[in-house]
Amino acid sequence: MTNAELLDLYSDYLISAFGQTTATGLAAVLNGQISHDQVQRMLASPARTAADVWRVVKPHVRAIEGADGVLTRT
Repeated sequence: MTNAELLDLYSDYLISAFGQTTATGLAAVLNGQISHDQVQRMLASPARTAADVWRVVKPHVRAIEGADGVLTRT
């Protein structure tokens, strides 16, 4: 699993959690398909910049952006 895929999973986990979130908790939710060590290594990797985040988010924003620049629900 790439860091980008793991980051996507981790982000979804953080958004959907109702209580405390941990790398061990994510591993448990995924029934051990990833280890908490994988999550820890991903989190310890070099920090992402705003430009890095925008490269990931931009296609999603453009998909729901109207001609007038307003985001619309699909």
